Amino acid sequence: MNRNEGFFQRVYEVVLLVPRGRVTTYGAIARYLGSPGAARMVGWAMNQSHTSSEYIPAHRVVNRNGLLTGKHHFDGTNLMQEMLENEGAHISENRILNMKEMFWDPVEELGL
Repeated sequence: MNRNEGFFQRVYEVVLLVPRGRVTTYGAIARYLGSPGAARMVGWAMNQSHTSSEYIPAHRVVNRNGLLTGKHHFDGTNLMQEMLENEGAHISENRILNMKEMFWDPVEELGL
């Protein structure tokens, strides 16, 4: 296993804990994993999550402003948005409007 695969697996373990109806950010996951500068690498992990043998709810990971930056990695033009709306997100112009109430911070929720 290369180093990225180990990091990606750790990212997936955190994403699996994000509750339905909540979202987290690339940066929040990176901070939780002790690599605060690795938000982009968390994004790469999300881009590869479809290759995992288990379902990874990647739609629950957005950028710090609530933007659906990964939406083009989902089948269909609005699948990520539809999945989030089905979980209570209010979205306009690819941005979660109720981000503050939906945000799930693994550092606070899971501790370090």
